[in-house]
Amino acid sequence: MKFLLEVTMDEGALAEDPTAELQRILRYWGGNLKHYDLKPGDGSAIYDSAYREVGRWSVEGQAG
Repeated sequence: MKFLLEVTMDEGALAEDPTAELQRILRYWGGNLKHYDLKPGDGSAIYDSAYREVGRWSVEGQAG
């Protein structure tokens, strides 16, 4: 299995301060993962601090 995190960094809050914005995204989603089984097919959109969709995380592949 693979855990994939894809974030577009060329506009909005990520373009203005990429380090701070990525830190915020990783903290938020790191804490939010407890709400998921983390099995293939799980995933969610990722939003920046202005609540614009900037990417997605997903779990892909076969379990076991």
